[in-house]
Amino acid sequence: METVRLGKTGIVTNKNGFGALPVQRVSDDEAVKILRRAYEGGITYFDSARYYTDSEHKLGLAFEGMRDKIYIATKTGAVTPEGFWKELETSLTNLKTDYIDVYQFHNPAFCPKPGDESGIYDCMLEAKKQGKVRHIGITNHRLKVAQEAIESGLYETLQFPFCYLATDEDKKLVEMCKEADMGFIAMKGLSGGLITNSAAAYAFEAQYDNVLPIWGVQRMSELEEFLSYIVCPPAMTDEIQALIEKDRKELMGEFCRGCGYCMPCPAGIEINNCARMSLMIRRAPSAAQLTPEMQKKMMKIEDCLHCGACMKKCPYHLNTPELLQKNLKDYKEILGGKKI
Repeated sequence: METVRLGKTGIVTNKNGFGALPVQRVSDDEAVKILRRAYEGGITYFDSARYYTDSEHKLGLAFEGMRDKIYIATKTGAVTPEGFWKELETSLTNLKTDYIDVYQFHNPAFCPKPGDESGIYDCMLEAKKQGKVRHIGITNHRLKVAQEAIESGLYETLQFPFCYLATDEDKKLVEMCKEADMGFIAMKGLSGGLITNSAAAYAFEAQYDNVLPIWGVQRMSELEEFLSYIVCPPAMTDEIQALIEKDRKELMGEFCRGCGYCMPCPAGIEINNCARMSLMIRRAPSAAQLTPEMQKKMMKIEDCLHCGACMKKCPYHLNTPELLQKNLKDYKEILGGKKI
């Protein structure tokens, strides 16, 4: 069984983490079955967030009474000390625990530091002193914030999007973390669904001995796929390398990663799905993308206010309104000119 050490945290876990965002979409009973099966299959690192609706609650249900057997990471989006303490206590209650292994600032627009105006890093230090937090981490989609976090020496882990569509700058972050003895947690290993070959995704991540990928799972079948890689990990073959190169040529550049940080939209547009519809419809079974419900969502693009709010919030600096219009035009063409 391959393991990875999360830098100076000293945490050693299977080289497959469980991303618990998707379990908010299934029932309590189903979530508990999936989470316990993940543990039985060898996964010991589970990542959630205060803002993943009832994800923390489901982790608490699944692992009550066996806290010492797993590592739990969660996140706070608080921007004030009052918000920090409220979110921390809520997370502890939901998770049915008195400590969090890795507590992370959730995609802040800046790098929290001791004594800054927000005061939230000082709260994190106090929480660690109280034993409620064991290790301090940060998640981000912004390259500059991630770089600053590494260089600051204030964080034990960085969670950042990392998959085989990664740029050279993204790969440099991995190396910087290794040099700083800082854990690197890879989110978006399947690029929000654009990568459809999990074996290729796994083989890419496995090349980096200091990277812990967390796979978002909501179905038992998806979980079993990743558990099979623990027993028989895919190797980087010529065939897989060729597939990766093909995908990189097709997907690199201006495309929506589906992170959702542009939401909510004042016009009610489901930007994180609609702005990447052209790619999704070509890379996955299209039936689910052509339903009356999805057609209605795509038509909402015509209500775009061109207010620019989404562009300001996009960590990838995309021209989102333009991307939406391109996707709508393509969608209509795919439907063969059918009125939607």
